[in-house]
Amino acid sequence: MYMHHNEKDYERVEKKLLHHIGKGINTFNLIEPGDRLLVCVSGGKDSYTLLHLLHKLKKRYKYSFDIHAYTLDQTQPGWNDSGLRAWLESNKYEYTIESRDTYSIVKDKIPEGKTYCSLCSRLRRGNIYRFAKDNNYNKVVLGHHRDDLIQSLLMSILYNGEIKSMPAKLITQDHELIVIRPMIYCQENDIKEYAKLNQFPIIPCNLCSTQENLTRKKVAKLISDL
Repeated sequence: MYMHHNEKDYERVEKKLLHHIGKGINTFNLIEPGDRLLVCVSGGKDSYTLLHLLHKLKKRYKYSFDIHAYTLDQTQPGWNDSGLRAWLESNKYEYTIESRDTYSIVKDKIPEGKTYCSLCSRLRRGNIYRFAKDNNYNKVVLGHHRDDLIQSLLMSILYNGEIKSMPAKLITQDHELIVIRPMIYCQENDIKEYAKLNQFPIIPCNLCSTQENLTRKKVAKLISDL
């Protein structure tokens, strides 16, 4: 078993994150007995943390629910999920990794230099919902955290003139699925530290590296300056 550099740091940050996830679940009644959860795992720090901690919480809850990790390989260049697969298997987590070429659709539809994010995430979301319905998962679990919500709120206010952010719980338009975000009280700094201590095998998203979601970056900088 890999020993952490500092057991104390590890326990502190894990306890804090578990507390905040528990608070999110209880406040918004996110997980109920018999739920079948499809946890979206992108290979980034947030989704690794979410999946790992949900499995730990599951042992504490008196009632049972199912957890299945779902990763969509969007066939972008440089994608390599071997580390992710090895990690999932060593933890004995149930998972599915599906390949769907959304990459060439995005490249085809969107002119060079424009942001891919919205189309890319729409196609990704569509595939996730399809998989969830086909396999009887009633809830889709996303890894957004407190900092994501604050940034989204400011982006809506500054760029769309609306006061809104991502909800903790959302029913899809066709009323067939519930989307939940158990980490809405978790801070990004804690997640970063936890991911580092665990040495999660992070997969970088190469699709957007050329034109990182600039607006979100700007807003994140504004928040830290404030």
